[in-house]
Amino acid sequence: MAVATPAAAAGAPAPPGAGLSLVQRALRKLGLVRDIDFALYLPMRYEDETRIVRLADTREGDLAQVEGVVTESEVAFRPRRQLLVNIDDGSDTCQLRFFNFYPSQQKQLEVGARVRVRGEVRGRFIGRTMMHPTVKAAGTSLPDALTPVYSTIAGLAQPVLRREVRSGLARAALDETVPESVGISIDAQEVWDLRRALSFLHYPTPDVAMATLEDRSHPAWQRIKAEELLAQQLSQLQARRERAAQQAPPLRSMTSATSLYAQLMAVLPFGLTGAQQRVGEEITRDLERSIPMHRLLQGDVGSGKTVVAALAAARCIDAGFQCALMAPTEILASQHFGKLVGWLDPLLAERGLRVAWLTGSQKKKERDVMSAAVESGEAALVIGTHAVISEKVRFRRLALAIIDEQHRFGVAQRLALRGKAVGHLEPHLLMMSATPIPRTLAMSYFADLDVSTLDELPPGRTPIVTKLVADHRRDEVVARIQAQLSQGRQVYWVCPLIEESEAVDLRNATETRDELADVLGQPVHVGLLHSRMSTPDKQAVMAAFTANQIQVLVSTTVIEVGVDVPNASLMVIEHAERFGLSQLHQLRGRVGRGAAASACVLLYAPNEAGRVGEAARARLKAMAETGDGFEIARRDLEIRGPGEFLGAKQSGAPLLRFADLETDALLLDWARDLAPRMLDQYPELAQKHVDRWLGTKAEYLKA
Repeated sequence: MAVATPAAAAGAPAPPGAGLSLVQRALRKLGLVRDIDFALYLPMRYEDETRIVRLADTREGDLAQVEGVVTESEVAFRPRRQLLVNIDDGSDTCQLRFFNFYPSQQKQLEVGARVRVRGEVRGRFIGRTMMHPTVKAAGTSLPDALTPVYSTIAGLAQPVLRREVRSGLARAALDETVPESVGISIDAQEVWDLRRALSFLHYPTPDVAMATLEDRSHPAWQRIKAEELLAQQLSQLQARRERAAQQAPPLRSMTSATSLYAQLMAVLPFGLTGAQQRVGEEITRDLERSIPMHRLLQGDVGSGKTVVAALAAARCIDAGFQCALMAPTEILASQHFGKLVGWLDPLLAERGLRVAWLTGSQKKKERDVMSAAVESGEAALVIGTHAVISEKVRFRRLALAIIDEQHRFGVAQRLALRGKAVGHLEPHLLMMSATPIPRTLAMSYFADLDVSTLDELPPGRTPIVTKLVADHRRDEVVARIQAQLSQGRQVYWVCPLIEESEAVDLRNATETRDELADVLGQPVHVGLLHSRMSTPDKQAVMAAFTANQIQVLVSTTVIEVGVDVPNASLMVIEHAERFGLSQLHQLRGRVGRGAAASACVLLYAPNEAGRVGEAARARLKAMAETGDGFEIARRDLEIRGPGEFLGAKQSGAPLLRFADLETDALLLDWARDLAPRMLDQYPELAQKHVDRWLGTKAEYLKA
């Protein structure tokens, strides 16, 4: 059955569902449209059907294929209905068990039939058994290659998928795109060409060491991973060069004492760290150019990204343009708004300008007033959530867009913000992240960005002591809370869910608030903050906590980023084993923001054996061992892999399917080195290589 239509083969897929069979629709859901898609759809594992073994030679847990004669076949009803079949291969016997079976299977497994079965051997010492083995008639020829097993979806059986992949692989154009003059050098290994590598990985010979397939160290795998990394590097470099060809308004720096930048520096209640000064200079150089800035500002929790953003905004406003700052949540946006209004609003008022605030929860009248100020240019700085990019908001002279917690925004949202610029000009783009990016990610997924790093915390920040405490020791945690309160300090208590769920037995935030209020008693005020509250209610609770009218704040993760209450010195995270590592680190960063010694208690619930899962244990161990955000990020990448680590950073953008950034660093270096030379010397081959590997997904990298 040929799936890739002429249009699809040419890279122009038909409209979704148009005249497609159920199988074709299923294939399309897997991204299998072009012939090359099938060729690059590699197996997740293999089954060895190339040889038959004697039952007597099998061991417990072996996945074995044997041939024998059916000696018994009956349907039993205890403890449940099942088909029991005994076979004898001359060396020993084995019982086959089927809990789901059909009349055709019973007929196939009648007494006297000679069959070939494949399955996991169990219970060797009490009599061999196989549960639901695959069954074929005996006597057919054995394959000469391992049988591929592909990831699939409902409605698409392995035999059908194997047939389609084999057909697509045979049709795919697999001519070389890596220039012969360059080649692929991988240590001292033999270098395989692409067709040979793909054919081998779909159908490996049985003599290959299975470990080299599983750990992807085989030369065929090395070739595939090198090509994939090259495609990614080429697409990132293409995106960077395309942006370099665009025009942005150059924002010339003003050095006079009357500039907004100089006045802001004068009113800041603290001096800049060396890292903030260095990063500020990097951003200033970018803003002064007519090429759009595309810079990622990364820094650990509390490293002072907001100040750097404010100074960049001042540079933009000094040049006569507008700046927009977009945050993913209203709480985070309001934190920025509060700080920046305090710093900038009096200075802007002297110039007849203001800071505008735009969120989805605003009353229409207020939003209309703010939108009018944006359109007239009176609002020199616009802060808000997704409302900033709504169609009704029109900027007069937008030149700088700042996106905080950029990994929470998808490509379409960033494109919409860029589209707010006037005329043919592109705005400068500064993206901020409190999740430090490991080096390998910066070299691959963020290769199209310039990266600035705040690697120095402001003076006065106290180290945070992190303690792991089992849930049965809650009384000790409450005693610690009372000790902090007696010193006039404040406390966060974070819960992972708002309300109870049948699937997950968790203590809800409301019950926790009530319990803590009972235990702590008067005059301690225990507040509650969760995502289902209205925005005004959230803001009122945060304002009360900031003013120390609330001493203990029980909250869901809406306080994960942006909240700055220096008097809060203790963070308790309930069911910490259920949080991601990066999220735990972000939450921990809400304390230690003042001069008081601070602590973070990770309250975890072990299972009946007194343990937590392996991944959860790794996360908790990392939190206890280090407070370094870059080390946390490295371990988080190690535990979760890049797909989950990146979140919505490049929603829809191509993630690596085969290469591993930790183990394939040499291949990544090779791809980074070759990409610019290939674009310069072999542009047609470079484009062909990107199209082959990424298709239309490369477009996502241009946002």
